Amino acid sequence: MKLISLVLAALALGQAVLCANSELDGIYNLVARQLPQFADKFEFALVPPTTASSNDSYTISSKAGKDTVIISGTTVNSLARGFYHYVKQCGQVSISWTASTINTLGSLPRLCGGGQHGSIDGAAIVPWRYYFNTVTFGYTTAFYSWADWEHLLDWAAMHGINLPLAWVGYEQVLIDIFEEFGFSQAQIVNFLSGPAFLPWNRFGNIQGSWNGSLPLEWPRQQMQLQQKIVKRMVELGMTPVLPSFTGFVPNAITDLYPNATVIKSSTWSGFPVTYTNVTFLEPLDPLFTKLQVAVIQRQRTYYGNVTHYYTLDQYNENSPFSGDVGYLKNVSLGTIESLRAADPDAVWVMQGWLFFSDSSFWTDERIRAYLSGPEIGQLLILDLFSEGSPQWQRTNSYYGHDWIWCELHDFGGNQGLEGNLPTLTKGFTSAMTNSSSLVGVGLTMEGQEGNQMVYDILLDQAWSSSSLNIKLYTEEYVQARYGPKIVSADVIECWHDLVNLVYMNNASSVVNVVPKSIYELAPNINGLLNITGHHPTKAFYDFSSLVDIWKKLHPHVHYDVVDFTRQVLANQFLDLYVDFMHFYNTTNPSASTSSEIIDRAEPLLEVLRTADRVLYTDVNFLLGSWIARARALADGNDTIADYYEFEARNQITLWGPTGQINNYASKQWAGLVGSYYLPQWEMFVETLAFQRNVSAFDVATFQHTMLLPLDIQWQWESGARLKTKHGA
Repeated sequence: MKLISLVLAALALGQAVLCANSELDGIYNLVARQLPQFADKFEFALVPPTTASSNDSYTISSKAGKDTVIISGTTVNSLARGFYHYVKQCGQVSISWTASTINTLGSLPRLCGGGQHGSIDGAAIVPWRYYFNTVTFGYTTAFYSWADWEHLLDWAAMHGINLPLAWVGYEQVLIDIFEEFGFSQAQIVNFLSGPAFLPWNRFGNIQGSWNGSLPLEWPRQQMQLQQKIVKRMVELGMTPVLPSFTGFVPNAITDLYPNATVIKSSTWSGFPVTYTNVTFLEPLDPLFTKLQVAVIQRQRTYYGNVTHYYTLDQYNENSPFSGDVGYLKNVSLGTIESLRAADPDAVWVMQGWLFFSDSSFWTDERIRAYLSGPEIGQLLILDLFSEGSPQWQRTNSYYGHDWIWCELHDFGGNQGLEGNLPTLTKGFTSAMTNSSSLVGVGLTMEGQEGNQMVYDILLDQAWSSSSLNIKLYTEEYVQARYGPKIVSADVIECWHDLVNLVYMNNASSVVNVVPKSIYELAPNINGLLNITGHHPTKAFYDFSSLVDIWKKLHPHVHYDVVDFTRQVLANQFLDLYVDFMHFYNTTNPSASTSSEIIDRAEPLLEVLRTADRVLYTDVNFLLGSWIARARALADGNDTIADYYEFEARNQITLWGPTGQINNYASKQWAGLVGSYYLPQWEMFVETLAFQRNVSAFDVATFQHTMLLPLDIQWQWESGARLKTKHGA
């Protein structure tokens, strides 16, 4: 039986519910979720714009003689933003990914900071506030439940996000359409990657799974989850950016359609050919348009006619078949024509990462040619790394196409403290002044972990025509983060010191993203220090200053206590590693006993044990939480749960069958530190102690003969075994 027949029965009900909701139900339901005790104290109204600007705006006022807050706005999304403005500024509470205080609001606060008419006004300075990187659906939300999504979407709406990417469930659409076009179930499933790696399958970087075939329960379950996600996005006034047909297809297309114009994409990140060199159907082929139309029509069946915005990336870390400018123009022209055949109002949303990651190929001439296929208004480009390596200046604002100023900041979910608030405020407002085709601001972090202030301030800047005052913003942020209680002047001062130390990054020319601790890397006698690039280990601030702040700062938010302690310990590990390697390299360890060398390294290992214990005190820093989310999606099927657990483990460690992107998405999590990093470093110390001669240390032998088997074994440990060994 075709898989489509298994899921169509659920669609009619979802569609009916979506169409039946009134326009304001979404905002009233949001308030009921976030402030149930005051749900009847808010009145919302949609009003037409009062100025020539079509950007979202809102007004907050109170009803005379009544305990009621009235919020009017031009869109449902502006109402959500207005609601959050009120509770954050007047109630001094916040919603967070990890430590919300909004539920601590004890009474309805008085209106604060009103203008001459006693009301508070707010207006966006850009029409779009974008959210998500395609890979965030791997590094952060791969195993999200509906409860996780509910919270995240409320957070997004309250921060004014109105253009979120919505990738969940795409594989069910592909399965349906590929089956209709003659592919067998086996051919399709063998093409798809595992749940933790689907973003890179969608990009055409990898194909298949080194963990066995994707269980068919996964795409069916995820499509049903996507129905809820898209429905909620629409209720909250958001325009979902849905997937489209990218052109990446199973290898069997050459058997089914021998005349199809296909090429093999380039090898990606050292993966074996079995898992890369994905087959790409050229957009110039009529079959591409047929598949495009089928995919978009099927999504309308599942989710409704909810958007004209479609994500499509063809060359994300893949090289085009040809650099000929005529060829590149024809590829993009064929792509937009296929989208417009499916939806005459379609807008192609493209990540601009390719122009940075493969800058040697993408010359100005080739970029101009590739972007000349779509007409102005048909293409929306995400300048993915605006705060670090902007491409909009190089491309003359993408030659007139609409584009969004985005913050990448975080590769793979790294957790170090880092940010550059001046760039996020003044840099963005300067771009507004200097580019007429800038239409939005966006968060495009790879993994959504920590440093929330860095993301909040950019979203807030989208509602301020002048650059936000960082000192004042810090005070308001801390007060709302700690909740409706008095925050002492000493704590505020500590936060100012913290912001000046790590969030005003003065070394952005060498470290412009979240740093990684060296203890998350494969142990080595050199090569771990002063790394720059995507995963920097180079120190860009004075570690002792952070210790001073840490000693004085007693946060009311437990997450922050753990997060700052985690960073202090990570920094201490780096310093101890330097001391230990200095000892080993300069004091003739061959004259020392093995036990003396091990004793000298003991403080290094004790930091890892301490870090593991500290991280165990907060659910947000548990390996067990990540694994539990994955296993829960198997609905009690142990075989499938084990499959999902391997996916979860492999992504944050080896990232590939034998470490093709080893430690790219490493995490400082309890259980992972104690069961994975600590044994590696213990083996490293024991190896050095046994050899007692730095020149005898062979990196390849240690990492591939000794370390890799240990790491591979860890991938297959069950959750029960981990709990028994490490008390998770």
